[in-house]
Amino acid sequence: MKENAELTRQRLIAAARQVFLEHGVSRTTMEHIAVQAGATRGAIYWHFDNKIELFQAMREQVFLPLIDRMDDTLLVEGSEDPLTCIENFLCGTIQVLTDSIETREIYEIMMIKCEYVGEFASVLPQIMVNCSGIANKMQLAYERAQAQDQLHLSHDPAQLAVDTHLFFIGLLHMWVKDTNGDQFRCRAIELVKAHMRLRRR
Repeated sequence: MKENAELTRQRLIAAARQVFLEHGVSRTTMEHIAVQAGATRGAIYWHFDNKIELFQAMREQVFLPLIDRMDDTLLVEGSEDPLTCIENFLCGTIQVLTDSIETREIYEIMMIKCEYVGEFASVLPQIMVNCSGIANKMQLAYERAQAQDQLHLSHDPAQLAVDTHLFFIGLLHMWVKDTNGDQFRCRAIELVKAHMRLRRR
């Protein structure tokens, strides 16, 4: 029974992703998603109270693995130097977008198919909390780099972390919009490496 319920839940999330992608979040209703999933109204409301809950569940499918990759890459004090750890995390995220259609579609929905107004304005504070968490973990890596004398003397780890985070968010936005792949997608890894080289002493 639990397995069937989870399968239905995942089918609803997948259906929401497809309808959000095609029509945009604001123009999508719970009924649209139920029809796409081949489910009843009762089934969709049994799993999700509203469209925001469905959106958040879809978002977690990419954000939770992102956090795991970030912890595994940025917080590991191993053989690789901290700046390489940051570079690997950024390049790894680009690679996931390249390899996973599902991840790519969810990023597209979050970045260009959703208006964070009205009921969805409540999503923004959580996004800001998540962004702060990413920047804080980058700062820890930059602080380790500073301790290893890898940064220019004028560089402040906190400022570098915010700068890298904003650079990468901007790159992701342009990567998602570059559907032909001939402007940013083809150069994303190169741009990340250039960004990180500027930090090295």
